[in-house]
Amino acid sequence: MKLPLGVQVGDRQTLDQTYWMAEFADQNGFESFWLAEGRMARDGIVPAAIVASKTSRIKIGTGVVNNKSRNAALMALTFKTLDEVAPGRIILGIGAWWEPLASKVGLPLRKPVASMREYMTVVQALFRNESVTFDGEFVQMDNVRFDSMYRENKPVPVPIYVGAVGPKMLELSGEIADGVLLDFLLPPSYLIGAGESIGRGIAKRTDGRDSIDMNMMVACSVNDDDPQEAIDHCKAFLTQYLMQQPHIAEHCGVEPELVTRIQEVAGWPATKDDIKRAMTLVPNSLVQNVTACGSTDDVFNKLMEFHEAGVRCPVISTHGDHERTLTQIAMAAKD
Repeated sequence: MKLPLGVQVGDRQTLDQTYWMAEFADQNGFESFWLAEGRMARDGIVPAAIVASKTSRIKIGTGVVNNKSRNAALMALTFKTLDEVAPGRIILGIGAWWEPLASKVGLPLRKPVASMREYMTVVQALFRNESVTFDGEFVQMDNVRFDSMYRENKPVPVPIYVGAVGPKMLELSGEIADGVLLDFLLPPSYLIGAGESIGRGIAKRTDGRDSIDMNMMVACSVNDDDPQEAIDHCKAFLTQYLMQQPHIAEHCGVEPELVTRIQEVAGWPATKDDIKRAMTLVPNSLVQNVTACGSTDDVFNKLMEFHEAGVRCPVISTHGDHERTLTQIAMAAKD
């Protein structure tokens, strides 16, 4: 592919669709395949393991799991195991989770950047096959390391990509991560500040690296016969995000008044009917600024816009007709 591309899937797709999309991506030159975990809908690790067993080339990441609900040692062990299934192809994509879900399950967000630093420090040390003792505010370890009695314990080559949005988390990513998986629904203009924040972090690195990888999830929907239908699928997705994950609003150019009006339509979790009613408040221009939707040309040109703004690898999140969107983008990328 002339343009590096990844694919991200979540509970919008059935598991059968997920596995078909993974095999299609593996066979058609896509670079990476990311399994979502966010709302109380589907775990990201179980399907990642199945995708790993069904593919042979593509890199497989979680897009993203959180650093609160799994102990850091268990997370490192889980990804060590995934690397056994697909050696050298696994990426740990991790984020700080979001409200209100974090509080609803008894793990409210507190000092997300500080807790991410501690968590990643421990996981990276375990991946290096070190014995870890750590007494932090959020993470504690007492002489912990990988401990197989039957196979050699050795370093695990799993890179860590942070699902970052805000400037402080982006800066931390530049300082200690291997890459970032930027969130959905952010306009190309957002990348200017994001790159500056990452750059400040890179300047603090002590390992000699002068860059990290930048990937970004992009909501995509293609319909050459009815472009508005494709736009509406992405509009529904944006509306749902503004209802349930409003932290994204300040970064995507949405007026706070619009978020308030949308949230007046529904609480959490939103129903399909709630979203259908609220999406009438969202203009096409906003949707097309933060997603890639419409005709095949519209979508591919928008992906190129993100790429030219600094995203090395746009990661496609399909909406509407998943198979049509993925296959049309694949054909466009090969031309």
